[in-house]
Amino acid sequence: MFAARGVRDVGVDEVIERAGVAKATLYRHFPSKDDLVVALLEEREQRWTRDWVEAEARGRGSEPEQQLLAIFDLFDEWFHREDFEGCAFINVMLEMGPAHPVGSASVRHLENIRAVVSRLAEEAGLRDPSSFARSWHILMKGSIVQAVEGDLDAAARAKSMARLLIDKYR
Repeated sequence: MFAARGVRDVGVDEVIERAGVAKATLYRHFPSKDDLVVALLEEREQRWTRDWVEAEARGRGSEPEQQLLAIFDLFDEWFHREDFEGCAFINVMLEMGPAHPVGSASVRHLENIRAVVSRLAEEAGLRDPSSFARSWHILMKGSIVQAVEGDLDAAARAKSMARLLIDKYR
C-alpha cells in the first residue's frame, strides 16, 4: 500500500484492516506509523539490497566488474515485471523529505546500497571506490526513475554508461 499510494495516503486503520490484526497488536510492535514504515524499509533493505541486488549480482559474475554490470541486468528484469513500483527508498525519501525521520531512514538505506557498490569497486581495483559508487548510484537511481516514467529499457541504457564509468575509474 505504501509503495502504491505513498506513506501519507495510507492510514493506520487501513493497515490494521489489511493486516487483519488488532490495533493494540500493531501499536505494540510499531508505536507509530513512522516506526512501521522504518521497519518496512529495513525489511526491504534485507530482501532487496542484500538478498537480491548484492547476492544476485555476485552470483552472476565471476569478477567484480561483471558483478557491478550485473546490477543493471537485474534492474532490466525488475523493470519488466508487472509488479514494478520503483524504489521504496527513493519514493519514501522524495515523499517525506530527507529531514523527516522516515526520509532520513531512506537516506541511510540508500547509503548502504552505495556501500555495496563501493565494496565491489574496491574488489575490482577501481580508483576512488567511494566517488565511483556515488556516480554509479546516479546511474542506478536514474534508471529506476526513468523506468517509472515508462522507459523499460532504462537499465540497458544505464549499463552502457556504466561500462564507460568503469573505464574512467580503472
